[in-house]
Amino acid sequence: MNLLAIETATEACSVALVHGETVIARTELAPRRQAERVLPMADELLAEAGIGKHALDGIAVGRGPGAFTGVRLAVSLAQGMAMALGVPVVTVSSLAALALEAPEDDADILAVIDARMGEIYAASYRRDGGGGLIALDEERVCKAESLVLPQAAAWRVVGTGWATYAETLRSKLDGSLRSADGACYPQARHVATLAVTEFKAGRAQAPELALPVYLRDKVALTLAEQGR
Repeated sequence: MNLLAIETATEACSVALVHGETVIARTELAPRRQAERVLPMADELLAEAGIGKHALDGIAVGRGPGAFTGVRLAVSLAQGMAMALGVPVVTVSSLAALALEAPEDDADILAVIDARMGEIYAASYRRDGGGGLIALDEERVCKAESLVLPQAAAWRVVGTGWATYAETLRSKLDGSLRSADGACYPQARHVATLAVTEFKAGRAQAPELALPVYLRDKVALTLAEQGR
């Protein structure tokens, strides 16, 4: 299987290629430069693997939630490439991809992205023992102080939401925090890992059915709300 994965829902611009049993990836922090970098990174991976775009069996994409422009960019690129190549698309939660950044053990995982405007994108997961994830709750956007979590013996927290709201989130974990890393971002290699399972299960979609997930419609504060 040859599968190209794109993830640009946060400041990180990330592309990965599944080529047979191998996954190769490129990632860099490129705020406001994803549109400039993502296609050259994809071309680099294809050249490294020694294959052309027409050898791809599908496109995988992080569908959000995350920055509005980043999510829209990734999904639009995935749709356009898939339509041009006549291949399907697999959409993957950017929060689920982020969760796979956590160390592998029996702790449950809180994936949390800073959503700006005083809010976070959050979801909780448990590893399924086979490289995938079991969702413990729904993806949502909320205030950090409003976050409600399922019971867990131990937690690992990943994502920029921790960097911004560490103390508030720590108070939600009832002393069960095993580790936290606020410098983690969703990565295309994890989008690819999750997408392979979906692809093999027959859950790939026609490109036009691959939709972004924003979780909220409002993407900016008004001047009045900014106190200007």
